[in-house]
Amino acid sequence: MVEIGKTNTLKVVKEVDFGLYLDGGEEFGEILIPTRYVPEDAEVDHYLDVFIYLDSEDRIIATTEEPFAQVGEFAYLKCIGTTGFGAFLDWGLSKDLLVPFREQAHDMSEGLSYFVKVYLDEETERIVASSKTNQFLDNSPHDFAEGDEVNLVIGTRTDLGVRAVVNEKYSGLLYHNEIFENIKPGMKTIGYVQKVREDEKLDISLQKPGYEKVEGIAGEIMDRLHRAGGYLEINDKSSPESVKHVFGISKKVFKKAIGALYRDRLITIEPEGIRLVRGKE
Repeated sequence: MVEIGKTNTLKVVKEVDFGLYLDGGEEFGEILIPTRYVPEDAEVDHYLDVFIYLDSEDRIIATTEEPFAQVGEFAYLKCIGTTGFGAFLDWGLSKDLLVPFREQAHDMSEGLSYFVKVYLDEETERIVASSKTNQFLDNSPHDFAEGDEVNLVIGTRTDLGVRAVVNEKYSGLLYHNEIFENIKPGMKTIGYVQKVREDEKLDISLQKPGYEKVEGIAGEIMDRLHRAGGYLEINDKSSPESVKHVFGISKKVFKKAIGALYRDRLITIEPEGIRLVRGKE
């Protein structure tokens, strides 16, 4: 079954002067992929991975161009123009992506980027976007538990932290004081459920909770010690700013990690730094 707004694997059924026709099944028949998008080695009876959308004349068409986001996905896209009926975003294809006025949380301005959801308008079968992203998030009961690993799409900043879409469906929040790495809107990454709130929204951390987190960071500290010749001029007395600069983590997590390494007799903690125990180099 061919899905508009997504990548499909379709069979080449006919070659013409202006491109190839692909098998779109009973619903869509033959779908054209214009010559400029045809791979050099494409032949009849071969299969191509193509993105399916409607062109400027609302004809179904295929391309080997890859959009920044497909239908059902969230993305951070730049506005490249506005009109009397909406704004257009650059999403990586020759045809720009429309955000109708009714789907703009605030009036969009050319040159600025916005966090949006790409979706298929069921009435027109056109691919459009909306910056009113909350309407696409599900706050109904779910089965997440603290510590669960989840997929994140980083959203926009708030006074408390940074919004994130969890598993392309749920609302999450990363608190400012618990972010120790560079993140940007639209970035896809892994996170961990820190807390399930009463309203079913999720507090998220980018680091593993509990001792698993310390283990992972402890391993990074050991790797850094090995690369530095066995000694680093940083310890539990160092400033939080120094710890964040060197390791990208909070001082609290750092102290737990070096405490675990010290108890396992892998390092010694000296007045000015930490050192690998001899024989552990």
